Amino acid sequence: MRFRHALVALVWSASAAASGQQPAERWWSHVTFLANDSMKGRDTGSPEHRKAAEYIADHFKRAGLQPGGTRGYFQPVPFRSRRINEPQSSFALVRNGQAEPVVLGDEATFSMRIEPAAAVEAPLVFAGYGLQVPESKHDDLAGLDLKGKIVVLLTGAPSGIPGPLLAHYQNTRWEYLRKTGALGTISIQNPKGQDIPWDRSKLSRFMPSVAIADPALDETLGQQVAITFNADRAEKLFTGSGHAFKEILALSNGGKVLPRFPLPASARIKVAINATKLESDNVIGILPGTDPVLKNEYVAISAHIDHVGVGEPINGDPIYNGAMDNASGIATLLETAAAAAAAGGYKRSVVFVAVTAEEKGLLGSRYFANRIPISGGRIVANLNTDMFLPLFPLKSLVVQGLEESDLANDLKRVARPLAIEVLSDPEPERNAFVRSDQYSFIKTGVPALSLKVGFTKDSPEHQIVKRWRTERYHAPSDDLNQPVDRKAAQDFGKVYLAVVAEVANRPTRPQWNGDSFFKRFAK
Repeated sequence: MRFRHALVALVWSASAAASGQQPAERWWSHVTFLANDSMKGRDTGSPEHRKAAEYIADHFKRAGLQPGGTRGYFQPVPFRSRRINEPQSSFALVRNGQAEPVVLGDEATFSMRIEPAAAVEAPLVFAGYGLQVPESKHDDLAGLDLKGKIVVLLTGAPSGIPGPLLAHYQNTRWEYLRKTGALGTISIQNPKGQDIPWDRSKLSRFMPSVAIADPALDETLGQQVAITFNADRAEKLFTGSGHAFKEILALSNGGKVLPRFPLPASARIKVAINATKLESDNVIGILPGTDPVLKNEYVAISAHIDHVGVGEPINGDPIYNGAMDNASGIATLLETAAAAAAAGGYKRSVVFVAVTAEEKGLLGSRYFANRIPISGGRIVANLNTDMFLPLFPLKSLVVQGLEESDLANDLKRVARPLAIEVLSDPEPERNAFVRSDQYSFIKTGVPALSLKVGFTKDSPEHQIVKRWRTERYHAPSDDLNQPVDRKAAQDFGKVYLAVVAEVANRPTRPQWNGDSFFKRFAK
């Protein structure tokens, strides 16, 4: 076992040495290219995103990977792009015939991830967390008449619902709200689980959102309203209801079940958008397997290309470079592909997938997972990396999906001799389990893990991560000038390569654990 992992490290180093660079330097050279100001934040469908895609395809070709797309290395994804026309849009609360305007930006923002109705006026109902979780016998919708109404909800959940299960039901909320006849949602973000302060997050409302053009893959179909409300201003939603928002927030922060009740108001909404057609590419390279049978099983290695582009300036800087989110993950993907190819491949085939439109709602990975351009084989596992944050030495890994499948055993076998601790998610309230591309594979029945540089809750490393999110996440300061521990990135890459080898060479197909909720998606 120790020899195997020493060999993996040797292959990683030899692959980098062939280019005349040390491993950390070569990794950083990819980040430097992708997150340079000239790439303008790699927004989905932009010329700069296409330039990034071509860079990735070129490195796949140099590594000797076979093209795996529908156009060589590329899998074009058709989108519909939407941008808010805010001067022509409005939102008001109507009580007793009197309209109270809601200030767009300061108090609320429209989501462009749905195809909004041009005009809606409908009653409001507060539905607690807006959750139905049958496995935990929790149902916020029971007994509520939601037909033709807009559901107001607070993000979060009562204590006792397992994190991955909760994240899934929060992510698929519209699926069961649609069945009630509801028109849409107004979500109040609990500051407890909010990565980005409102004053910064509101700036993103002017950036375009996209949806997959194929209606069969549109998970928001039928939703007419999607609004996010500033928690600091949410008290106005509850005026005259007999309930105060601060009391509801206190209940939520205590892990309690929330009351549910009609609100004595209607929402009057007008939304104007500018919409266009758009195309953006996934980039796919295949390393064929060496075993005559197992080569028909594919391990998908994924990371996302895109970031959020050019937006409202912060401290005079309008370019949201996305160095750690996720040029870092693409750099690791490229180095892993080069090293795996240099090793001569594994028993199973490995498909390296650089996906588009992750920032728009995991859309590129959803398209790939449901429209796989590989014939004659099936994907049996996914390993993903997204914003893995090499900000301090690598001593542990935080892993999404650790409790769900026997891929955890492969990871632990790799990590143990390297003295790397493997940790479950210490912040389940962030719903990270459904916020990266592994979730697209999971929903099609594929066991998956997503890995980050690890920390324990409330440790000094955790404080570094939280400060990074507050100051740099989806901000222009996620750029090439931030402090990055390149040795940690190099060490992460070695572990990642070793996990890829372990999964691709294991004798049995990866399996969901018997008690995993996500086992039901297996095909």
